[in-house]
Amino acid sequence: MEVTRCGIHGFHEAIGIDTNQIRFFWVLEAHNTQAKQAAYRVVVSSSKSDLDSPRASLHPDSWDSGRVESDAQRNVICKPEAGFKSTTAYYWQVTVWDQEGHSSKSAVNELYTSYPRSSGLLPPYSMNQTYMPHTSLIFRTWFDNEADRWKAVWIGNGGDKPIYLRKSIQPPSSKPVERVIIFASGLGHFNLSVNGQPASTHVLDPGWTNYHRTVQFVGYDVTANWTTEENVVGAHVGNGFYAGDKGDRFFWPMYEDNTYVRYGNELCFFAEIHVHYTDGSHETIISDPTWKVRNSATTLANIYASEDHDRRLYPVGWDSPGYEDSSWGPAKPLTGPRGKLRYQSQPPIILHNTFTPVRSQTLRPGVTMFDLGQNSSIMTRVEISGLAGSEIIIRFSETIDDNGAVFMPDPLFKEFEQGVYTKFILAGTGEPETWTPDFSFTSARYIQIEGASVNHSSSSSSSSSSTLPTIHSVSTQHTSSAARILGSIKTDKDDVNALINACYWSFSSNIFSYHTDCPQIEKFGWLEVTSLLAPATQYIRDMESVYSKILDDIIDTQESNGLVPTMAPEIRYMCGPLHDTITWGCAIAFLPELIKRYYGSTEVFAKIYQPCIRYMEYMKTKERHGGLIEHGLGDWGRDIAFGNHQANIETAVYYRCLCNVALMAKELGHTEDEAKFSAWAERIYKVYNQHLLITDSQERPYTFYTSLDEPGKHDCTMVAQAMALQFNLVPREHRKDVIKAFLTDISKSGNRIQAGEIGLKYLWNTLSEPDVDRPDIVLAMARQEEHPSYMRFLRRGETTLLEFWQDMCRSKCHDMLGTIYEWFYSAVLGVEPVGDAYRTWRLRPPFKSEFGFVQGEVDCPYGMIRVRFERRSGDGRVELEVRVPTSTVCTLVLPEGARVVEGLSGGGGGGGGGIETGSGDIALGQGMCRLMIVL
Repeated sequence: MEVTRCGIHGFHEAIGIDTNQIRFFWVLEAHNTQAKQAAYRVVVSSSKSDLDSPRASLHPDSWDSGRVESDAQRNVICKPEAGFKSTTAYYWQVTVWDQEGHSSKSAVNELYTSYPRSSGLLPPYSMNQTYMPHTSLIFRTWFDNEADRWKAVWIGNGGDKPIYLRKSIQPPSSKPVERVIIFASGLGHFNLSVNGQPASTHVLDPGWTNYHRTVQFVGYDVTANWTTEENVVGAHVGNGFYAGDKGDRFFWPMYEDNTYVRYGNELCFFAEIHVHYTDGSHETIISDPTWKVRNSATTLANIYASEDHDRRLYPVGWDSPGYEDSSWGPAKPLTGPRGKLRYQSQPPIILHNTFTPVRSQTLRPGVTMFDLGQNSSIMTRVEISGLAGSEIIIRFSETIDDNGAVFMPDPLFKEFEQGVYTKFILAGTGEPETWTPDFSFTSARYIQIEGASVNHSSSSSSSSSSTLPTIHSVSTQHTSSAARILGSIKTDKDDVNALINACYWSFSSNIFSYHTDCPQIEKFGWLEVTSLLAPATQYIRDMESVYSKILDDIIDTQESNGLVPTMAPEIRYMCGPLHDTITWGCAIAFLPELIKRYYGSTEVFAKIYQPCIRYMEYMKTKERHGGLIEHGLGDWGRDIAFGNHQANIETAVYYRCLCNVALMAKELGHTEDEAKFSAWAERIYKVYNQHLLITDSQERPYTFYTSLDEPGKHDCTMVAQAMALQFNLVPREHRKDVIKAFLTDISKSGNRIQAGEIGLKYLWNTLSEPDVDRPDIVLAMARQEEHPSYMRFLRRGETTLLEFWQDMCRSKCHDMLGTIYEWFYSAVLGVEPVGDAYRTWRLRPPFKSEFGFVQGEVDCPYGMIRVRFERRSGDGRVELEVRVPTSTVCTLVLPEGARVVEGLSGGGGGGGGGIETGSGDIALGQGMCRLMIVL
């Protein structure tokens, strides 16, 4: 067996680990299909010396699990008795043994700590000791423990416009450098460079948080950029949401009622540069008043894609050695944010795919629209040359009008149409000048550039346009999380492939440091999408560390009475049901269980358990009729925003929350709490059925669930039945009747979607249940000519999903309607987890669907799952190829009457054997399996 990948649960990068307990995982690849992990040993060392090869053994001077007889590959707890030392590199390695006693070692993995004790053993401390030197007695424990405390000072110029900061460092010439690590944060966002080179590929560091509670810092290894002579560390700091700057543009948190309140009024930055020398010594260089500061050439940094950049003000070479900075002022020590420093554990935001225009259109002299062909979250790059002082306006849009100009379809948001733009002023160097945003992004398909011409020199150009600056190039790069891309799927149906593509771009365009539902006009962390879309999103990206960070955001946002608001961080305060709705707040209890189910990790349970209890106690005060919850948004998104099915939806979600809290209590060993919450959930189960289950209707010859939308009226909707079925609220003896009621309502609707964003997920999930299994209905719903219809979006040329079932919608990169993406993987590709993290999984190929060919893959936590399904023409047989990852078992589910007539399994060089032929459920062991199936 070979260890192919290792990691730490909840951490994407490992430079800055700030906790004394971590959990390891690893992935195996067995060349022998019979090989199983029988035991493991993990060792952690603070020394990597004398390692002759990547697979050499470490000396376990920091932690040693010892040999553990277990097949566990995930959730392996590492908690050194004395904790981790601060600002120290650690190396870890796992050894595994198979059942025959053969061993294999992983490569040596590395982590670098920040100050784990500063968040545990030491009291809170303002880093601005420059302001408060008299506190040395009060904070004696800090000053007595120099090695384990932050030392840097928040600095800036005292203003709220973007700034440049630089520090020139002359290293000791006699001491060779082994490694240089920088911990830094800049609020709202910052870009870090060393000797004129970016410190990383990140953009928009650090992640968004409630800055009064938490401020993220980022770790960078800049050893490769460090020299033996002068070194310059530069930071460019902009506003973000920390000190949001509306300027004269659109800024959503201030829309209508100006509810946005800045976290701070001074842009600020801090850094610690840890220089490790080959002789074992360690020097710490901190941000302090010896740094130099000046205003940025970016004079407006509005996170909503509005920046002003005057290239004439740009100090060329400012972050490189040899630059003359005598005109710069000394940095000022600042109070800084109130929040506690925490490592940026989620994946950073980076730039992915590059898009270039598929067409352009001159709207009038000096105004050109560029069509990128794909809507997505982007940062734009333009190259323009022209005279000094020329002003270029760059606009962004998801929609264009009949003339081809940027357009906002929603009359309530017309301000977005003309109030979102960047102004780029040329320096007039004679060469093409490049602009790309420093601190903003948006979602757009169309880029409109005003004040420049693509072809001003042509004979057809007017005399006025011939003097305009020249556009040399326009491109954009997709802006999204750096989390690993996990899945792909394609079929033989072009319209289905187009819908899968639209879902992908909608999802990928909303994954940042938290899960937004719209990267264009809102950029908010609405919580319902995190839990609704988690099963679908895990096919897009490895979301474990993102979800772990979102739980931290929820803890920071939770109110003193236990309420979890509808968004976290709470960038804009909402009121009424838009502030207090369990279908949004349930993320606090849903996400921990989803992380366990899809990633096999319970790392978050301990920190989220008490906040979950507080939320349940709060919801208890909102119960009606003995246990129903009815005060929320219901099935939001139905007919744009039609609140219905509150009792059905919100009570079902309440029930699942209680079940999940009981699950966490069991995992954490809280036996009395487990019994308490299990009994509480059972009470809600009974109340739900008492008020909503109709068993004696004179109108219908079957049992069904009604809503309480119209008191005294017993309706029977597809959403009411789906919610009860998917939340296991239906008594066993009534399940067949409720399924009949579900299908009857769908038939009466003419196979039309009658669900909002909440009910939609459970509609698809019910249609894919084994005892329902109606892919024909799913596709009929998706293909309707009129709304609600996914395919109507595509027929109108959209490349992403819209916010509501409308042709002309304000937002065209919303992912909240994308829950059908989960169906494509679970019911078309047929892959569904059974055990945690796909340790056991089920394959139900689309035998009953219209698909003749389906191929896809899912990089699950134990390795790559691959499926290829193809119907043979002529004989009705199906060829099926399945790759089952090492350490997992797949159960192939065949429909009634189908049977396997040929089956082979084999691994890479390890031999193979026959697969059991016959009908029913068939177990597939690890490796590649090839089967011929007769239907």
